[in-house]
Amino acid sequence: MDSLQQKTSDGTIAFLPHRLNRQPVVVRGLTADELWICTGMAAVAGLALGIPAAWVSSSVAVVPTAIVVSIAAGLFIGGGLLRRQKRGKPETWLYRNLQWWIAKHCPSLSGLISANDLITRTGFWSTRRGDA
Repeated sequence: MDSLQQKTSDGTIAFLPHRLNRQPVVVRGLTADELWICTGMAAVAGLALGIPAAWVSSSVAVVPTAIVVSIAAGLFIGGGLLRRQKRGKPETWLYRNLQWWIAKHCPSLSGLISANDLITRTGFWSTRRGDA
C-alpha cells in the first residue's frame, strides 16, 4: 500500500491529497482561468494597437495580425511575469488581487465582481470588548 494512503479500520481512505481540488497548469505555469485572463488582456491590447496601425497603413489586415501577435507575446511575456508573481502565494492570490485593484481604482465596477466584500480600509485596528 502507498504510504500516503492510510486506510481506517472500515477500509475508507483517511487522507486525500489537497491537490485534487486545484486547477491543473495548462500553459507556462498558468491555469485555464489565468490563461484566459492573460489572452483576453493581450487581445484587447492588440486591438488597441492594431486599429491605429491599420489606419496608418490603410490595410484592415493589420488588425487581426496585431491581435494574434499580441496574444502570442502576451502568453510568452505575461505568462512568465504571472508565474513569477504567483510563486509562493496562495491559489486565489491573483483573483483577490484583481478584486482589490478594481475596488480601489474602479469602485463603480466593484459590485459586479463582489469586490465590495473585501476590506479595503487602511489604518489602525483595535479590538475592544464591550460591557455586555
